[in-house]
Formats: sequence, C-alpha cells, structure tokens
Amino acid sequence: MIVVLTSVGLLSGGFLATVGLLTKDRIAANKQRETEEAILSVVPGTASSSKIYEEKDLSIYGGSDKAGQLIGFAIHASGVGFQDKVTLMFGTDPALTRINTLIVLDQKETPGLGAKITDQESFLKYWENKDCSKSLSLRKPPATSLDDLGSAEVNTITGATISSEAVLNIVNMSLERLKRLKSEGKLTREQGNAN
Repeated sequence: MIVVLTSVGLLSGGFLATVGLLTKDRIAANKQRETEEAILSVVPGTASSSKIYEEKDLSIYGGSDKAGQLIGFAIHASGVGFQDKVTLMFGTDPALTRINTLIVLDQKETPGLGAKITDQESFLKYWENKDCSKSLSLRKPPATSLDDLGSAEVNTITGATISSEAVLNIVNMSLERLKRLKSEGKLTREQGNAN
C-alpha cells in the first residue's frame, strides 16, 4: 500500500510539474496581452507603450502616439482591499493633472458589494476625467449624478466603503509616487522597453 501511494504521489507530482512548465510561457503571454490591452484602454490614442518604472506593486508605462510623442502614463498598481489584494490600472495625461479612466484588473472583494468596484455604472464611470492635481476624495453619501461630484471627487459604493476607499488609497498613493518620480527625473523612456 505504501509503495502504491508513493508511486501515485510521484506520478501526480511529476504530471503537475510538467503541466506547470508547459503552460508557464502561455500564462506570461496572456498576462502581457492583458496589460497591453489595459494600457490602450486607460491612455486612449496609444500607438506604442513602454515600461518606464517598476517597483513592488507599482509599474508605470508611458503611452506614445504614432509620432512618438508621450500622450500619457498608465499606472498598474496593487494594494490591500477588504478581502484580498486589488490590482488596477489607470491612465493620466503627461502633466499628471487628469485621470483619463480607471479599470480594475483583479479583485476578490465581496460579491454583490465590494466586487462592484469592477462595475462601470456603479463605480468606474465616476473616475473618468478626474482632476488629479491634488489628492482625490470619496463622496459619502454617493452623489446621484456625475454633475453633483467635485472635480477631484469620486463616488463611494453604498455598503462597500472599505473597497471604495481601498481603490482610492491605491490611486492616491500611486499618484503621489508618480509625481515624486517625475520631479526627480526618473520617468524617462530609456529606462523601459517598448511594447
């Protein structure tokens, strides 16, 4: 019995290791494709992009038009949500004064509540064209229309304030870091590879 169980365990382990090796490249390619699609979504008009800075839980991409002019930054960031890590991407203009849009790439928030951070109508539409020259803030209680929000205000999700605040904190901390890097001259295209 011990020999049979050991043999089955070794065969199963070997099979899983083989599958892991065979799918590693495909998983990496899919993740790269997802990132490129997200960059196009958050920095409209991007013809090419390059990673210009990376650290733990933060990657910054420069989006350029067909003429090679920088038209904005795409910020890929992660932080702690209510349940687990939230990963998102948002785009800004080159002057870092406006957020184009925001998308949530990965989350494990409470279904029906915190998971609404991925919903366009409930949450994401309130991030479009926001003034990010200063820190953004949450509107509590939520506004009923986009016109009721201030230029640097985004709606909270009723019943999911922690998830809403998590997204806000990730964005504000990323923007603060991005502005510091820009002022230090560390956001140049030569630091990254073209995509």
